[in-house]
Amino acid sequence: MNSMKRQELGAAGEKLARDFLEKKGYKVIETNFRCRHGEIDIITRKGGTVVFVEVRTKSGGAFGTPEESLTRHKRDKLIATALTYLTARSGLPEDWRIDLLAIETDRQGKAQRIELIENAIN
Repeated sequence: MNSMKRQELGAAGEKLARDFLEKKGYKVIETNFRCRHGEIDIITRKGGTVVFVEVRTKSGGAFGTPEESLTRHKRDKLIATALTYLTARSGLPEDWRIDLLAIETDRQGKAQRIELIENAIN
């Protein structure tokens, strides 16, 4: 898969993710927050909790599940990035967590499976 296709898949996955989260009552605060540690795809609020959402999108036939693509190194970077965000922003709830939104699509980009795993990284 070339990088343009991967970028398109990622963008489509993040749009599916935002729509899915909003239907579940999450309020999207920010997307694609970057710092020296890494990037967080979607930052939301659900009740009194800040929820950092890592979106993992895989297309039909791609090796492994979206969940399996989250390495220990990536988990550590997500935690460091979340802590940087919380330090940089004021007025946020103290409670926070990192969820994983796994999306599997067919080759045309149509969602086959969307699964939210709460507290995927702790």
